[in-house]
Amino acid sequence: MVLLGDRPRAAPFRPMSVAPRDTLIVGGRTVALIYEDASREYEALHQQCGVIRRDERARWTFTGAKAALTLGGLVTNDVEALAPGAGCYAAALTAKGKIIADVRIMRRADDFLVDVAARATVGWGEMVRKYVNPRLARYTDLSEQTGCLGAYGPRAIAILARLGAGEVTDLQQLAPYHHVTTTVAGVPALVVRSPDYGVTGFDCIVSAADADPLFHALIDAGARAVGLAAADIARVEAGRPEWGIDMDDTTIPQEANFDALHAISYTKGCYTGQEVVARLHFRGHVNKYLRGLVAPHALAPHAIVVTDDGKEVGDVRSSVVSPHVGPIAIAMLRRELQDGDEVIVRSGEVEHVATVVALGAQ
Repeated sequence: MVLLGDRPRAAPFRPMSVAPRDTLIVGGRTVALIYEDASREYEALHQQCGVIRRDERARWTFTGAKAALTLGGLVTNDVEALAPGAGCYAAALTAKGKIIADVRIMRRADDFLVDVAARATVGWGEMVRKYVNPRLARYTDLSEQTGCLGAYGPRAIAILARLGAGEVTDLQQLAPYHHVTTTVAGVPALVVRSPDYGVTGFDCIVSAADADPLFHALIDAGARAVGLAAADIARVEAGRPEWGIDMDDTTIPQEANFDALHAISYTKGCYTGQEVVARLHFRGHVNKYLRGLVAPHALAPHAIVVTDDGKEVGDVRSSVVSPHVGPIAIAMLRRELQDGDEVIVRSGEVEHVATVVALGAQ
């Protein structure tokens, strides 16, 4: 999505409470929504460094001689091609090619770590228990035993390097989902390069007991605590779909732009749902896919999108108000719409004009 103008300067950093002001439940777990002020937290992500608690995501390990083959049979990307230290983004699908979960997969020396979107954890667990033979690949749900701290923003690398995570140049050269096993502020951590919020970012996966100490160490090193309200604005600006909001088990990967997100391999071995995904790629196209909308007024989630002649062409999914761009949304829209087209967003008796834009690049 093309953002207009230069970003405003961030407010000077000042000490703040690290207790959230507001929380909400995501995937059955309590998540910080706002710590102090969502606008300041948003600016930290773009001007300084924000630290985001991501403990609500699920984390599983897969081990054994057949772990790569077994895991590869569950997801859209080429797990078997990953070398230790590498990773990828992928989807787990139903037999009809619909998304059960989106996952981040990191290959380590002795196992695979699979990090799962919070709202997709139930579906992922059901799929694993149904299809994975523990005699071929052993799986363990480590969600309760581990935590995740995200450091995002232009100062993230400097702060992580200062806390001992590695050399600045080494962190800079990590590709998305690639990772290193190291220590951060003396805490053992798997540090994973993450594109989830459209800014320089790393997730530190640690033991649950170490999550709070590392959170406070990052704050003490100059990061600002960032809640989901600000993080979600950055996510929508970056065009990153969230399972359970922008996509679900009625969505085909291409509808959620998983090609653009490098989450599908068309040369790997078989996996559940492959036939539908391959047929669309080689013989056809989807009739709708996720796009961006910008508007002068906030757009209601689940609102219907119509053309000026009243034809229904989609619906709003994620919707936020950016301190920089204004009201923006991710919407599922018919493919015939072009960037720059004006549409009408209708929620009950309320209507707003919005403009279709491409998701993503800033």
